Amino acid sequence: MIFTHDTEHALAVVVELINTGPAASGTEGLAGPEELRSFLEEHRFSGVRAVTARDVEEFRAQRDRFRAVFDAPDVPTAVRLINEIVGEVRATPHLTDHDGYDWHVHFFAPEAPLVEHLAADCGMALAYVVAAGELDRLRTCEAPDCSRVLVDLSRNRCRRYCDSRTCGNRMHVAAYRARQREAAL
Repeated sequence: MIFTHDTEHALAVVVELINTGPAASGTEGLAGPEELRSFLEEHRFSGVRAVTARDVEEFRAQRDRFRAVFDAPDVPTAVRLINEIVGEVRATPHLTDHDGYDWHVHFFAPEAPLVEHLAADCGMALAYVVAAGELDRLRTCEAPDCSRVLVDLSRNRCRRYCDSRTCGNRMHVAAYRARQREAAL
């Protein structure tokens, strides 16, 4: 484990949120409140109340801001983007042990709006990545027809594809077939 459990969880949330966007998947994965509620339940957001159309709009806007961090050309740009994200939140760090998880830190106020919850925890997770000198672990899938993002948490930094079963397998099969064609010549 490179980062703490809650940081890795927040990074997974960032990746999944970005990958709900049309730029990554070709369709809008957060079409309305029901899709956002499903996303929140799947990623075990605590303290979720009613989900509104405004929440959906705010999550989509935040999704674009997180994507910009992944697309940042250098560390100073990523730092500026992350500081803007976390700088807009009422940070209220506190320890909690909810939902069967051991003690971990939440950075949002307990009654904060959903988008502040997202921006605080996920923004801080991205800040930890940059502070650890690991910005290069935030990547876009290397498959030529894919623009999904990933966080490479492998020990040797070798993860290249968003999903080894789809993009990874497809690229490995294509490379194998190209080698076979070349060998046959």
